[in-house]
This record gives sequence, structure tokens and C-alpha cells, in this order.
Amino acid sequence: MLNISPNTIRQQKKIVEFKSFSQTGIVRGRVQFTRWMIALLIIFLVFLFLPWTQNIQSNGKITTLRPEQRPQTIHSTIAGRVEKWYVQEGEKVKKGDTIVYLSEIKVDYFDPELINRTTQQVDAKEGSIDSYNQKIKALDDQMAAMRAELSFKQEQLGNKIKQIHYKIASDSAELKQLEIDFQIATRQLERTQTLVDKGIKAVTDLEDKRQKFQKINAKKIAIVNKLGQNQNELANAELELSTVAYNYNQKIAKAQSDKFSTISTRLDVEANVNKLKIQRSSYEQRSKFYYIIAPQDAFITKALTSGIGETVKEGAPVVSIMPANYTLAVELEINPMDLPLVAVGREVRFLFDGWPALVFSGWPGLSYGTFKGKVFAIDNTINDKGKYRILIAPDEEEKPWPEALRPGSGAKGIALLKNVPLWYELWRQLNGFPPDYYKGEIEKLPKLKAPVKNLK
Repeated sequence: MLNISPNTIRQQKKIVEFKSFSQTGIVRGRVQFTRWMIALLIIFLVFLFLPWTQNIQSNGKITTLRPEQRPQTIHSTIAGRVEKWYVQEGEKVKKGDTIVYLSEIKVDYFDPELINRTTQQVDAKEGSIDSYNQKIKALDDQMAAMRAELSFKQEQLGNKIKQIHYKIASDSAELKQLEIDFQIATRQLERTQTLVDKGIKAVTDLEDKRQKFQKINAKKIAIVNKLGQNQNELANAELELSTVAYNYNQKIAKAQSDKFSTISTRLDVEANVNKLKIQRSSYEQRSKFYYIIAPQDAFITKALTSGIGETVKEGAPVVSIMPANYTLAVELEINPMDLPLVAVGREVRFLFDGWPALVFSGWPGLSYGTFKGKVFAIDNTINDKGKYRILIAPDEEEKPWPEALRPGSGAKGIALLKNVPLWYELWRQLNGFPPDYYKGEIEKLPKLKAPVKNLK
């Protein structure tokens, strides 16, 4: 039965006469096995030449296309104490709605009339600036008057000096005439004395000549004294002319010094006024920060500082929100070796967590439950994990992504590359080679026109 002996019953009996031998023989089984193997080999060879789409797979998460549409935390601009909440978690708020009210905790801002009192200080300082301006104007008028007075005084002294010069000239001419008269009188007196001594003239003639001589001599002495007096007066006038400019210039310099001091004081006051105005503006702006408002339409996700009377520090997180209007996108991380294979506009297929899918990575047309997207942006720098981040936006021409998707959910991305034969892909995988690098026709993405999710 086991057919382990070289002797066989087939030599002695005709097996075809027995039905059991025909049913238990192994010849027929060998033929069928061979046929099945050949068929499977043909099918395998056919499969080897089927097209296969190379791809890059990576796990990521759902995010938003624009930074301002992502979940964010609202911080307190100032330090304060929580006085009242106007919202609750899960509530939708519009842009500008009040979320929480804070009260002041710093001693420097306790005064409820702080802004009004600062305004009064500003008004008082501005009034002093007007006074300084008026003082500067008065000093300018004073200097102008002193300059005009100096000019008038110099002109007056100049005229006086001219008059003295005229007097001196007149006296000098008169002195010369008297000197001639004096010489004549002297000679006449001497001749008359000689004639009197000889007895030719009377004594009375001599006395007349002597009297005339004395008068001329007296006039000469008087005119000499007058000439000296005028010369002294001229010297005094010239000295006064030289000193009057010095005296008035000193007065003008003192007035200029007072003016510059006033200007310096006015500038200091203006600096103080500007400082007070800055403080007043800061107080006004600070008063607006008592109310924390919603920066955009959003949902309150979590209150990070709860309770009434709780103190928050400056810059401390108060509440986290999720924008109500956003454009979904997927954030994936790829290895540096695969970075040259990805370009903006490249097609990517997604499997979202919670949505069933049947996936054939090499045959995307046969896959079910996947969603299509296109590469929107690629980071230029590597992250701490040693990978590059890419951002994928929805494809408007394909079916929209599920409405129930939320940022933060998981997603698996399959970036589709070049179509190659299946045998080539197996050979590449066995040898550990990267997918083929090629430049296909890539569509240009529109500028942020992906569908917008509006949560109601």
C-alpha cells in the first residue's frame, strides 16, 4: 500500500479492472496539483506586471489651515482679581463679547479718580507752559527795546560829539585870532611905552594901550579855558559812547540768559506734560483690560482660572477657546529621505480616526473611505524629532471632508507618487531603496479657498 517495494501488483493484475484502484490512485491528483500551481504562477506573474502606485505613509493630526483658526489661550494683560464670569464652558461667544471681569490689585491704581486727577495735572502743566511762553515773549520785547534804545543813545552821543567838534573848531579859530590881536597889542604897548619915555606920547595913551592889552589877554585866557573845557567834554562823550554799547550789551545778554533759562524750564515742563499724558493714556488703556473679551467668534473650551476672587498674574492664562470658523488641514511629519519626493500640490489620501475605510495603498482607485487632499506647505527646517512637517489642505474637486472632524483628531496620510510595476516595487522594498524621484504635473493650489467649517 505504501509502495515502498520495487515489486508492484501492477505487473500481475490489471488495475483498470478494479474501481477502487482508479479512485485511490495518485496520478490524477498530481495532474490537478500541477495545473493549480501553473495557474497560480500565471496569476502571480500577471500580478507582478500590474501597476502599483508608490506612496509615502505617515501618521499625523488634524489642524487648521491658518494659525488664527487654531485653538488658543487668552491671557490676562494685567494682574487682577476675578470678579465675575460672563460665560460658561462650551458656550459660543462672538467677537467682542465679555468673558470675565477683573478688578485692580495694585496699589498704584486703586484711586478711582486716577485718570481725572492725571488730566488735571496735565492741564496745570500746560497752563505753566503758556506762562513761560508769555515770559519768553516779554523778554524778546525787552531785548528789542534795549537794542532800539542803544541805537538811539549811540546816535545821540554821535550828534553831541559832532557839536563839540564844531565848538572846538570855532574856539580854535577864535584863539588864533586872539593870539594875533595879543601880538599886535603887545607891540603897540611896547611902542607907546617907548614914545611915552621919550615924551612924545601922553601917559593916557599908554594907559589906553595897557588896558587894551589886558582885555585881549583876558579874552585869550578865557578862550583857552573854553577850548580845554570843550576838549574835556569831547573826551567824556567819546568815553560814554564806548561804554554805552558795553552797558546795553550786558543788559541784553542778561535778558537772553533769562530767555534761555525760561526756554529750558518750559522744555522740562513739556517733557513732564508728555510723561503725564503717557501715564494718562496708560491708565485709560489699563482700564480697558479689566474686561477680557473674545478676540473672534469662538467656543469656550476650558476655564483655566476658575472661581470668584481668585488672583491672576500678569500674562497668566485665563481661558482657552476654539474658533468657530476654521478651515481644516492635516499636519504630517515625513522623514528627510522622503522630503525630495513631496512637493506643493502633491495628492495625499487620508484615513481619519473614527471613519471606517478599506485601503489598498498601491491601488488608490480601489480604496474606500479615504479622503483626498493636496500638499499646501512644507517646512524649510527640520523639527526636534528629526522630521519635516507638511501641511495638507482639502481638495475642492473631491468629496468634502466629514463635518464632524475636529482639530486634534488623528489622521493617517498616504502621499501618492509614481506608478510602477508591482515586481519593481517588490524589488525596491526588498533592497530598501526609496521611491522613485520624479517631477510630475502638479496642480497649483488656490489661495486659501478650502471649505470653511462653521460650528453652530
